[in-house]
Amino acid sequence: TQATTRPDGVVDLQAVMVERLRGESTRLRDEQRSLISASRANQNTQNRVHAAILFLLDAESFEHLIQTINTDLSVLLDLDVSVLLVESDGRSLPHAEQSGVRIVEEGFADLYLGNRDVALAGNLAGDEALFGAAANLVRSQALVRLNVSSEAPPCILALGSREPDMFHSGMRTELISFLARVLERCIRSWLDLPA
Repeated sequence: TQATTRPDGVVDLQAVMVERLRGESTRLRDEQRSLISASRANQNTQNRVHAAILFLLDAESFEHLIQTINTDLSVLLDLDVSVLLVESDGRSLPHAEQSGVRIVEEGFADLYLGNRDVALAGNLAGDEALFGAAANLVRSQALVRLNVSSEAPPCILALGSREPDMFHSGMRTELISFLARVLERCIRSWLDLPA
């Protein structure tokens, strides 16, 4: 829109200003919609994590807890796969081996996490060492170190999604870390381990 000149020679900027205000109004409305959408998505994620935690707390045995991790957690968090990986130093881990926990080699957690407690990555091909046969589904992942007990081997909770941007390095990790802390306590309680 251009300014017009009135018959008395005065430049009328009203049309220009109105058009500018309309554009600003549209931009602000779009930003507001985006903010509301993000807020709803965050609330939805928080509700899903809370529901998952309640399922973990409701487990009636260690085996039921592992079943909840391997099946219910994926559904509750809208993921494709969730796995608990436990390092073995070559000694038998009877509770783990009988329950569906994936046993991995010593040093596995440090290999995948380094000195981090949480590692998020998107746009990737799933790793069979983490997700087994479900690796071909995984396009983004969250790996969380579990510090179950001073008497327990290192563990990782691995979460995978077919959505390439479900997890990415710029995401906040408070909720997934809280989920991991609850899971640590559940495992510790069922196996009667010290902190």
